[in-house]
Amino acid sequence: MPIMQVFLMEGRTDEQKARLIAALTDAAVDSIGAPRETVRVMLTEMPKAHFGIGGKTAQELGR
Repeated sequence: MPIMQVFLMEGRTDEQKARLIAALTDAAVDSIGAPRETVRVMLTEMPKAHFGIGGKTAQELGR
């Protein structure tokens, strides 16, 4: 059972997240032959103030 965990900064729509889950599931099925029903995808969203880039938060950088 493949389990994929993705960390994202907040701000994507539910539709975008659903498309990402579908695309990652397809990738696991196509690349390693995983049965679709066994693929798990976990999305973890974090506030932009909790994500650092080059010593600054993503929020400070306007990301």
